[in-house]
Amino acid sequence: MAGSTRILVVGGGIVAASVAYHLAREDASVITVEADLPGTATRAGAGIVCPWVDELTEARYQLAADGARYYQDLVAMLTEDGEDDIGYAKVGTFCVADDIAPLETIETLVRSRRSARPEIGDVHFVGPGEPKRAFPPLAPGLRGLWIGGGARVTGNSVRDALLQAAERHGARRMRGTAVLDPPGVIVDGKHVLADVVVVAAGAWTAEICAPLDISLPIGPQRGQIIHVGLPAVYTDAWPVILPPGDPYLLGFPGGRIVFGATRENAGFDYRTTVGGVGGMLAAAAQIAPGLADATLLETRIGFRPVTADGCPLLGAVTDDVFVAAGNGPEGLTAGPWMGRLAAELVLGTKPAADIAPFDPARFS
Repeated sequence: MAGSTRILVVGGGIVAASVAYHLAREDASVITVEADLPGTATRAGAGIVCPWVDELTEARYQLAADGARYYQDLVAMLTEDGEDDIGYAKVGTFCVADDIAPLETIETLVRSRRSARPEIGDVHFVGPGEPKRAFPPLAPGLRGLWIGGGARVTGNSVRDALLQAAERHGARRMRGTAVLDPPGVIVDGKHVLADVVVVAAGAWTAEICAPLDISLPIGPQRGQIIHVGLPAVYTDAWPVILPPGDPYLLGFPGGRIVFGATRENAGFDYRTTVGGVGGMLAAAAQIAPGLADATLLETRIGFRPVTADGCPLLGAVTDDVFVAAGNGPEGLTAGPWMGRLAAELVLGTKPAADIAPFDPARFS
């Protein structure tokens, strides 16, 4: 695709930022259109990068696992482009439980995947009390399965780094609400012309594509995620904690602990609820009683983009409109990788992975 071809990328999350960055690195003419919407999944997402423990369909698993692997390359690329810290850290993961049986099931699954995914790293069991040594608020009797390749990432930091690096490569940014109006979009009443539009707007993707008379089965799943603080405690290197059910827990710099999350079919209802927060707090008190005296900092609300079949959307919906959205709970893991694949598709080069399972035409 010629460099004179103008490409609009609609969306303000990690996928849209990655699409713009990878297009700009190939000297494409790129404009991003970012709306200020409450509940973006990138801001709210916890940032766990450990897809190897999840029972997913093969297509979803491969996309997420490729995304986890891609972070190493992405960090190097962004560092080369002047972004030194994107909030990514390989801290490892402990799957924890009171007894060994559920951990043995996970261990079997992870080991079956490790030959194809050496980045999974060391996998071994630890006895009761060992997870607490690495994550002190945990209950003392929990056993653990250690997965050395587990990581955590700050969604907003990755998105900002991608957009800033895209600008250095010539991309331009607009703020406003976009409505598809080929050729191009209308942004707050102004028609912005484009040869190609990439809609990577997360849970809002279907709304933006509605003027095309195309029905895309993608929408919001509300997640409430709690942030607490442990003053003067060094939490930077604490591992990700994954029990058999919710809540997961992970630490970030500055004594911040994140746990969650609810999975609610509540539409775009941007509210913190007693049931959602109360349930998470009660569950967290069971698995990590040491958080009882932590400071309750905030509850973030995010609308995960989920599809009718749970599989993302990546492909063309018309000759000049593409979509890239629907990673659900794997958004911060798979998002940057999906953005690269979408950029390759738009540029007319062969994507680096099989994207056929994500073709929006499967819903036609």
